[in-house]
Amino acid sequence: MTTDATPEAPDAPPLVPLHCLLRAEAGPPRQAALPTGTPVWVLTRHADVRQALAHPDLGRASLYAPDAPPTVLTPNILDDPSSILNSDGPDHQAIRRTVQRAFTPRAIERWRPWVDGVVRELVDELAASGSPAEVVGALTKPLPVRVISRLMELEGLDTERLGYWSDHALSTTAYSAEEIRTAIAEFGAFGYRLVQERRKNPGEDLVSSLVLAADRTGGMTEEQITSLTIGLVIAGHETTMTSFGNALVYLLDPERAAQAAQAGQAGQPESAGAWQRIGADPAAAAAATEQILRTVPLGDRTTAPGQLRRATADLEIGGVTIPAGAIVAADTTAANADPQVYPPGPLDLFAPLGTPSLTFGAGPHHCLGAWLARMELELGLHHLARVLPELRLATPVDRIEWRTGLLTRSPLRLEVAW
Repeated sequence: MTTDATPEAPDAPPLVPLHCLLRAEAGPPRQAALPTGTPVWVLTRHADVRQALAHPDLGRASLYAPDAPPTVLTPNILDDPSSILNSDGPDHQAIRRTVQRAFTPRAIERWRPWVDGVVRELVDELAASGSPAEVVGALTKPLPVRVISRLMELEGLDTERLGYWSDHALSTTAYSAEEIRTAIAEFGAFGYRLVQERRKNPGEDLVSSLVLAADRTGGMTEEQITSLTIGLVIAGHETTMTSFGNALVYLLDPERAAQAAQAGQAGQPESAGAWQRIGADPAAAAAATEQILRTVPLGDRTTAPGQLRRATADLEIGGVTIPAGAIVAADTTAANADPQVYPPGPLDLFAPLGTPSLTFGAGPHHCLGAWLARMELELGLHHLARVLPELRLATPVDRIEWRTGLLTRSPLRLEVAW
């Protein structure tokens, strides 16, 4: 049984790292088409994307109305109508309230000492294994799995099976529709059993808190509780694993480092010593984390040009009238590079963001786990650079194996040396 999406075919042209992808230029709303052929309005400017993600007349639930046009070619877990992601208005807020207290910045900060300990342990084990080493299996993958397993008390969970479920649940082209439905059904059965178990024997974990809150407030079906539980399991490890692996490719890419050094000589703030600075200064690691999350996307937009919404009424965005029933794609990757918001040219990796990025969305559907993902990436980069200041890629960038055919893309394997 494989636990990772199949890498690109040997005879296929090498994929470029995500930080090298060309982005759509920020401009007025434009019309395009989804892979299904459905027309879509694509938004690329920061102000337009932020407005769309927060607009009450642009929702997710209407994407699954009986009259809605097709938006995906194969099923995935994001298209579960019972998911919190696909509810809007009061229904969405009622579901969100049952879990959001556990993911406030203050709540996340209480976990920092424990997460810090997990990171230190994994980095020390990696260093002790000797150079060269494979960093995905040793660090970027087990870190978020350990964290979410602890928070949800899933110790003993078959991590290979979790990877299998996650890859199928986020598949775009890696698996057939039948394979995806089977895997999601298995994952749903696991989540249902977990919910029933924690209802009978509640503990101090996140699942127990979710179930107790849902039962106390009412209004959530068993299907919704289960969907939220398995969604947290996937989101709790997929985002961090993806962003951590891609961040290492970005920071250790020798060509990018050379360009940064040249820019530094020309008066730009970043230089080839960025990795060492991240290891020496936790504040620098925190600043770099924000810039990396803004700059390096989680996927390559092969299935949709952005986060999809459907208009429930006529509305105006960016000087263009979007008619009721139209599909809108909010391109957060383009918005995160809007030159009207973020300085164009060479990246200052350690500059504070004057305007928050849209990597984790905005408005009522803003990612619940954003602060946890930030913390794990920040601590992971800091301790890895602190312990291994001479870390470098041991495989040329154009020979990196990628996890492909999924909504996200990250290294399947990443050989490093020091």
